Amino acid sequence: MKRYLSLDILRGLTVAMMIMVNNPGSWSHIYPILRHASWSGCTPCDLVFPFFLFCVGVSMTFALAKYPGLTAPAVRKVLKRGFLLYIIGFLLTAYPFFPAHRNPDLTAWQNWLEWAGNLRLMGILQRISLSYILASVLVLWLRTTKKIAIAAGALCALHLALLLIFAGPEGAFSLEGNFARKVDLVLLGEQHMYHGYGLPFDPEGLLGTLTGAATVLLGYMIGQVVKSDAPVNVSAKVFSISAGLLLGGLALGLVVPINKPMWTASYVLYTAGWASFVLALLIYLVDVRGWEKPFFPFKALGMNALAVFVLSGLIMKTLWRFTDWDYTLVFGHTEFMSFLFSFLYMLVNLGIAVVLYRRRIFIKL
Repeated sequence: MKRYLSLDILRGLTVAMMIMVNNPGSWSHIYPILRHASWSGCTPCDLVFPFFLFCVGVSMTFALAKYPGLTAPAVRKVLKRGFLLYIIGFLLTAYPFFPAHRNPDLTAWQNWLEWAGNLRLMGILQRISLSYILASVLVLWLRTTKKIAIAAGALCALHLALLLIFAGPEGAFSLEGNFARKVDLVLLGEQHMYHGYGLPFDPEGLLGTLTGAATVLLGYMIGQVVKSDAPVNVSAKVFSISAGLLLGGLALGLVVPINKPMWTASYVLYTAGWASFVLALLIYLVDVRGWEKPFFPFKALGMNALAVFVLSGLIMKTLWRFTDWDYTLVFGHTEFMSFLFSFLYMLVNLGIAVVLYRRRIFIKL
C-alpha cells in the first residue's frame, strides 16, 4: 500500500521536540514552552512523549500486519525489539559508564560499584520498550479493532482502579500517596528511581506501562483507519476521532487529573486526541495537498528516529562529561537563550538525519 509520508513526518517532528525538551541548555532557566507541568496539567512539552508512543502504535499497524496472530515468530520479533530498546535506553542512561563524582575515601572500584548500584532502571526508551511489548502482544492476540479498543479501555480502567484502591492517605493522585510510586519502591528500589521531584518517584515507572500501552493501542487503531481509505477521507475521519478523544480526555479530567508523571487515563485520551489531530492535519497537508518539501527534514528524521534520538543524547553527555565546554559562556543564563540553544541543537541533529537520508542509511531495530 501507499506509504503515508505524514507518519514519518509526525515521528520526525516528535523526535525534534524530544531533543529540544531533553536539551534545554540551562535547566535553571528553561523557556516556558519547554517546561513540563509541575504535577497535574498538560503543557505543550507534556505532549511530546505520548506523541512518540502514539507513533509507535500507528507504525505497528503496518509492522504486525504480516503476522497471522500470536505466533512464535511474531512473539520472538516483538520481544527481541522490546529487549533491544530497553537495553539501549539503559545504556544511554549509564553512559559514559563511570561516576561523575568520586568519593576520595573509596577506591576506584568501590566508587564504580556504588555508582552502578544506584543507576536508574527506567527512562524514556525503557517505557517505550515495555509499552510496545504489552501492546504488541495484545494486538497479535486480539486482532480485531473492537477487541483492541476494549483492551485499551481495560488497561486504563485497571490503572485507575489500582490508583484508587491502593492510594495513600495523601490522596490517589498526589505525589506522595499514589500507588505507582509504591510499586516502584518495592520492585525497583528507591536507589534505582528518579529523584527529581524531591523524593523517589519515577515518571517512567512500571505501573504506567499499562496506560502507556493504551496510548500505543490508540495509535494502532488510528493506524487501522489510515490503512482503510484514501488520504482525503482518512484525514476527515481522523479529525473527527481526535475531537472525540480530546473531549473525552477533558471530561474524564474533571474527576481524574490529566497527569503525565502518573500517565492517567485522562492523559491518555487527551494526548491521543492531540496526536490524532496533528496526524490528520499532516495527512491533509502532505498526502492530500502534496506539501512534502517544507517537511522534508522531519521526514528524514522520522525515518531514523531512534538512531538520531540516541545520538543526540550521546553527543550532549559527551560534551558535559569529557570537555570543559560551558553552555553559559556563549548563551548566558536567560530563558530565551536557553530556548535558542535547544533549537540550534535540534537543528544540528536534524542536519545529521538529512545526511543519513541522503546517503540512504536507515538504522532500525
